[in-house]
Amino acid sequence: MTTSLAPAGLPAGPSVGSPVGPPPATRPQLGAPEAAARAARLEALLGDPHDPANRHGIAALAGADARRLPPAATEELLASAGLGAEFVPAGDGGRLTRADLLAQVLRPVFRRDVALGFGYGITSLFASAPVWAEGTPQQRAELAGVLLGGGRASIVHHEMAHANGILRDEFTAEPGPGGYRLSGSKDVILNAARSQAYVVYARTAPARGPRSHSVFLVDSDAIADARATGRLTHLPRVTTHGMRGGLFSGLEFDGFPLPGHAMVGEEGQGVPLALRTFQVNRCLIPSVAVASADTVLHSAVRAVTEGRTASLARRWHKPLAGVFADLLAADSMATVSLRALSLLPAHVNVLAAAVKYVVPDLIRENLEELAGVLGGHGYVRGDAQYGALDKLVRDLPVAGLGHAGTAACQAVIVPQLRSLAERSWFRMPEPPPGLFGGGAALPALDYRQLGIAGGDDFLAATLVGAADRLGSALRFGGQMAALAELADGFVGELRELRTRCAALPAARATLAGPGVAVLADRYALILAAASVLGMWEAQDGTDAFLADPAWAVLALTRIGSRLGIAVPDLPEGCLAQVLDELIRRHRAGRSYDLDGTELVR
Repeated sequence: MTTSLAPAGLPAGPSVGSPVGPPPATRPQLGAPEAAARAARLEALLGDPHDPANRHGIAALAGADARRLPPAATEELLASAGLGAEFVPAGDGGRLTRADLLAQVLRPVFRRDVALGFGYGITSLFASAPVWAEGTPQQRAELAGVLLGGGRASIVHHEMAHANGILRDEFTAEPGPGGYRLSGSKDVILNAARSQAYVVYARTAPARGPRSHSVFLVDSDAIADARATGRLTHLPRVTTHGMRGGLFSGLEFDGFPLPGHAMVGEEGQGVPLALRTFQVNRCLIPSVAVASADTVLHSAVRAVTEGRTASLARRWHKPLAGVFADLLAADSMATVSLRALSLLPAHVNVLAAAVKYVVPDLIRENLEELAGVLGGHGYVRGDAQYGALDKLVRDLPVAGLGHAGTAACQAVIVPQLRSLAERSWFRMPEPPPGLFGGGAALPALDYRQLGIAGGDDFLAATLVGAADRLGSALRFGGQMAALAELADGFVGELRELRTRCAALPAARATLAGPGVAVLADRYALILAAASVLGMWEAQDGTDAFLADPAWAVLALTRIGSRLGIAVPDLPEGCLAQVLDELIRRHRAGRSYDLDGTELVR
């Protein structure tokens, strides 16, 4: 028996693999063309990142970082461009419709500086998410007014030293006259000293458990009152190794009275709200991080091609083409997860964790390979042409793409492995085709529909279906045969994983240790492979390179090698095709993601 995967806001499809609802051309695109136009406008406003005279370029941003200051001129530019509206749902006066379109708009910022992307913007979305999910009309209007007016919101919920654990006692909200009294402190909050709103996760029940915390919106009036009465103290700034221009500092509340209407949702909803809304963060951060790595890859290609009239030296073929294929794989996985937030919101929980698990690792490995290509150039701080590598290596861990984030994602995946093995793998139908088709219309992102723990794996179904459809290609040889063999190999790995995960103990207390973590590793890479196959199959021929199997073969070969499964030798011409596209995009000024966006140069 199979379970229907009906996309949010649309009726269930009549059969596996059949389009859901009317043809895409007859459905609203929910701002897709407008988002692309806004991304292009932002790219143009920010200018050539490699121009040393550009005050919004890599050299200027690195200079502000070295002085441990936010890049004031660039933040003013983003404010004048109305970037804050991207974090406010369209129904509340903003421009947020879909998470994948938001990522598209944000990529020009992250292509230049991760710290800028966090310092001006994306953390305001993370803070606002509980309000968009469960806030009252008044709370939504208040927060929308802050962001639409160019202000910021900070999320206040845990200590970094606690590895992103939500169940900690930094803040408590005890019952008081007319509401609650907020107490507690936190040392490291981005933009704490310059935010106009705080979204605070505070303990409201003494016993530990999923109903122990609640969420409160502390608006600008409350912040001013807390300061005036001495109930709020701003703690000193904290310096960090990465994102050095980020203004991290602390807050301490001392019995500050909060009215009952400051609570977001109901009492005890803090942990469920975090589990639901963090899914968006986990999908969005890896997607924009791809744009950051894109800049480093362009720098590496420039380093080995500048001034050369002959062909690229052979020793750089494999690392450069491999990193390009990895970025396409990372973008495939991130894009699928972002689109699933709209199309299949009740089923994204595990995939979101897997994306945050896999993509940062791919990017870290890619940066190591590119460091070998760039050599000493990559670590010349502030260099307009090649300095992006040094800063990105330092910024990514602070941006939540480090070991603590990996552990948090494992904690989501591991407890669900047995259930997936027993109920989902090789049982679920394939998802609607719109999940992979870039031109297909999707419902709007609705935080209220996000599920906490859906036991369904639609990407595993994509993998099995793609392998079945490719089976006949084995007899033809060449790249299609290699693709078919790779798909079959990943299906075999999924079968083995099902056997091992079905034997896991039912008790969560025993689901610990390196052996189980390895299973989560392998499963996350299988989802990455499925994303590549889904994206490749969805190509309509508009982009000849993406419609050709070469990139997918190389990407899957690299994923399979990480898994340690048998992979076929690369077919003749496969590496050359990917390398040719790499050089072509560099010379044409196009991004190294699935969109191949035109860049300012």
